[in-house]
Formats: sequence, C-alpha cells, structure tokens
Amino acid sequence: MKNQNIIFFGSGDYTIPIVKKLLEHNLKLVVSIEKESKLEKFCKSKGIEFTTDNLKDENTKKRIQNLNPSVAILASYGAFVPKGIINKFKNGIINIHPSLLPKWKGPSPIQYTLLNSDTQTGVTLIKLDNEIDHGPIISQQNYELNGTETAKELLDILFSQGAEMVEKIIVKLENGEALKETPQDHSKESWSYKINKKDGEINLNSIPTSELEIKNYKLEIARKVRAYYPWPGVWLKARIKNQELRIKLLPNSMIQPENKNPMNYKDFINGYGDEGERLLIKLNLI
Repeated sequence: MKNQNIIFFGSGDYTIPIVKKLLEHNLKLVVSIEKESKLEKFCKSKGIEFTTDNLKDENTKKRIQNLNPSVAILASYGAFVPKGIINKFKNGIINIHPSLLPKWKGPSPIQYTLLNSDTQTGVTLIKLDNEIDHGPIISQQNYELNGTETAKELLDILFSQGAEMVEKIIVKLENGEALKETPQDHSKESWSYKINKKDGEINLNSIPTSELEIKNYKLEIARKVRAYYPWPGVWLKARIKNQELRIKLLPNSMIQPENKNPMNYKDFINGYGDEGERLLIKLNLI
C-alpha cells in the first residue's frame, strides 16, 4: 500500500470530519480562506500545517510543489482553484459536492434542495476541472430526506457522508487502483445561486389573504426557515409596543425578537401581548 501525499482545500467547521479521515492517510497541508476558524483551531491542535495564503501567490505554489502531493481533496473551499494548481496533482483534485450532480450545481446546493422540497439529495465526488461543478463523477451516494432537516443539519450530514466516501477513494489510490470517471449529463443540470441576506426577509405588506395562497405561503415560509437556518435566517421588521423590532423565525416553531433569546409562540404572546399575537396571526403562524 503506497501513501498518497494529500492536500485539503476547504472551509467551514462541517469539513472537519473530512480532515479527520485524511489525517489517517498522509495529509500534508490544509488550505482555507477562513482565518481564526474552528477548522484552523482543529488543524493546529493536531499539528497539521495550515495556510490561508492566496493560491495565486508564488510562495503558496512553491509550498504545494515542494510537498510533492499526489492528490487533493476539496470541500466548500469558497475560492477558484487555478488550473496551474490543479495540474500539480498526479491524481487531480477530488471535489466533495453536497448534491446529486448534475442537479444543484453552484454555491448553495443544500439551500436549494430544501427550498424545492426535494425528497432526496446526496453527495457527489467529482474530478475538479476549470469549470464550476463540471468534472466527471467518481462516486455518488444518495441521502433520503425526512422533511425536517435544516441547512445546518444537512451540511453536517452530507459532509460526514462525503468524508466516508472520499476515504474509500484514497484507499483505492493507495492500492494502485484506477478511478472510474463518468462524465456528467450536463443536459440535466440545474443551478443554485448565492444566497444573500435579503433572501430571508418577509415583507409584511405582501402576505397573501386567500385560502389557497395562504396554504402555499405557509409551506414556502416553512421551507425557507429550514433552508436559511442559521444564515441568513428568515426575518422581518415589525413595530410592536412603539418599538421597531427585527424578528427572526426559527425552526421548530420558535421566534427570536431582536436582542432576546429564542422563544416559543406562547412565550412571545406573553411578552408582547395582543400586538404580538396579531403579528403571529398575520404571519399565519397560529
């Protein structure tokens, strides 16, 4: 069994399970765009070399070259990887993508999965090329959704699943096995787009009033609450007790007024009286 010198490109604490797996297989360097993150703290606690240097920097390129890496793993890196970097790896860069490609390419696959009420999702390992989520598929596994997952929960689930999948690929490479690559059917692709803070805003002046519209609206809000948790959240501005408040709607029928702890609807009414109750009624939450 031959060790592969491995580099990991990634960001987010949900990628730590991947780093844990790679630690057992000659991980040499972690490259991230996040400074002072949980990922960085974990790497330092394990003595893993860690950098947030730009990949276009010549010193970074030399650093990678000197490690003589044979393969890299990428997950939620959040920046473009130049072709010159990709070509430094004999076995390429394997991208862990949390969707069943070619469905939900782009930066927000998990949120779009929940916003569209998909009944299943999964993880796809692809060989990175110079187009977004475009390379051939190396491995793919489904995950059945139960309809209650939040984006945060699904992030943790899918990247843990991806960690297991990528370890199997590393073992194959260590054993000298060739990886089977299957081109994506790009005619079936769909795209997710970058989520911004405004996407989570509820406009109190545009809430529907007809019975059918209200039913669809309630389903839409429920999907958004799960898809946008914890960021950007579903939120609104309301005037209660002569105060302009920013209020967040949270999973599990919870609500959080500005500068307050999350509370259930009953406690919200107890705290904000008739005005609070009228707001919940207007939002079709009670």
